[in-house]
Amino acid sequence: MPDLQRENANLRRILEIARQMATTTDLDALLGMIVEAACEVLDCERATIFLYDPQRDELYSRVARGVEEIRFPADRGIAGQAARQRCCINVRDAYADCRFNPEIDRKTGYRTCNLLALPLENIRGDLIGVLQALNKRGGCFDGADEELARALSAQAGVALDRGRLLEEYAEKQRMQRDLDIAREIQQGLFPRRNPLIAGYELAGWNRPADETGGDAYDFVSLDDGRLAVLLADATGHGIGAALVVAQCRALLRAMLSVTTDLRVVAARVNRLLSEDLTANRFVTAFLGVLDPHSHRLEYVAGGQGPLLMVSPRGVESRPASELPFAVAPEISYDPPEQFDFEPGSTLALLTDGFYEAVNPADEQFGEARVAAFLRQRGTMPLDRLVAELYAEVQRFTQGRPQADDLTAVLIRRDSGQR
Repeated sequence: MPDLQRENANLRRILEIARQMATTTDLDALLGMIVEAACEVLDCERATIFLYDPQRDELYSRVARGVEEIRFPADRGIAGQAARQRCCINVRDAYADCRFNPEIDRKTGYRTCNLLALPLENIRGDLIGVLQALNKRGGCFDGADEELARALSAQAGVALDRGRLLEEYAEKQRMQRDLDIAREIQQGLFPRRNPLIAGYELAGWNRPADETGGDAYDFVSLDDGRLAVLLADATGHGIGAALVVAQCRALLRAMLSVTTDLRVVAARVNRLLSEDLTANRFVTAFLGVLDPHSHRLEYVAGGQGPLLMVSPRGVESRPASELPFAVAPEISYDPPEQFDFEPGSTLALLTDGFYEAVNPADEQFGEARVAAFLRQRGTMPLDRLVAELYAEVQRFTQGRPQADDLTAVLIRRDSGQR
C-alpha cells in the first residue's frame, strides 16, 4: 500500500510539473524545473538534460545539477545510445558497462554508480535531447522508476520543444529589433536633404542589401562656400560593414573640420583605420571638394572607381587615384586630381553594387551599360535619374536578390551656366 501511495504521489507530481511546464516560456527555467522534478520523483542524487544539436550532431548540457556545461558527439556514451536507439537504458553498475563514458566523471570529480537514460522527443518524434538520472538513493533504478521516467520525459520532450521554439522566436525578434534600431541610426547619418548650391544640382541615394549596409555618402558644407563630398564602401555588407563605414565617415568629418587639404585628410584617416581594422577589412572612398565658383572639384579616390563624367561630348571614365583606406598604414598621397565641370555636365559616383549586379546568366551589369544609360538619359532630374538607373538594374537582374549595397552621388552643373 505505501508503494501505491508513493506511485500515486509521484504521478500527481508529474502532472503538476506538466502543468507548470505548459505555462513556462523561459527555457532555462523549464530545464531547471525538469531536472528538479527528475531528482524528486526518481529519488536520485543528480539529473542532467542533454539537448540535441542537430547542426553539429552533438549532445550538450545546458542545465545540470552540480556540473558545468558538457558537450560531446551524439553517439557517445549511454546518453548517446539512448538518443540513437530511442529507448530507456537502465545501468546498474556504470563502470562495469562498456558503453559508459567516464570522461564526464573525470571532469566533474563525481562518481556515477548507476544511471537511467531516456530520449526526449517532441510530438513529431524528433529527438530533442536525453534525460539522464544518476545514482538512485538506497539502491538501483527499478521498473517503477523507468515508468515514472518515461512519463516525465514524454511531458518534458514536448515542453522543451515548445520552449526552444519560443526562445528561437524571441531571439529572432530581439535581433530584428536590434537591426531595426541599427538601420534607423544608420539612415539617420545620411543627409536629410540634398544640398542647395547656386548653379548646381546634387543628389545622394542609398539602398542597402541588408537591414544595414556598408555604404555611405555625405555632403559637408565648408566655411568658404565650398562643399565636401563623400562616397564610401566598406568591405562586405550588414552590421559589421555598417560599423566600419560609420567610423570612416566620422573620421572624415572630424578631419574636414581641421583642414581641407585632401592629402592630409586622406593620410590621417587611412592611418587611423589601418590601426583599427583587421587585415581583411578596408574601405574604398571618394573624397572631393567642389568649388562652385571655379567649377572645379578636387578629389582623392581611394579604391573608388570608375568615376564617370557625363558631358555633351560623351562619357569620361576615370579609375581610382589611390589605394583603398586601411590597405596599408602609411601611404604617400599624390596631389588631388580634379574634374572641371562644363555647363550641363554630370559627375556620377556609384558604388560597385551597380556595376557588379548580375543577371541569371551571371553576366554583370557593367560600366558600359551604366555609361550608356547616363548618356541617353543624362538630362533628367538627378533624383529621377538615379531611381531609373536602379530600376534598369532590377530589370537586368530579373528578380535576383540584391547582393551588394547600392549608393550613388550625382553632381550636375546647370546647362545655362558659363
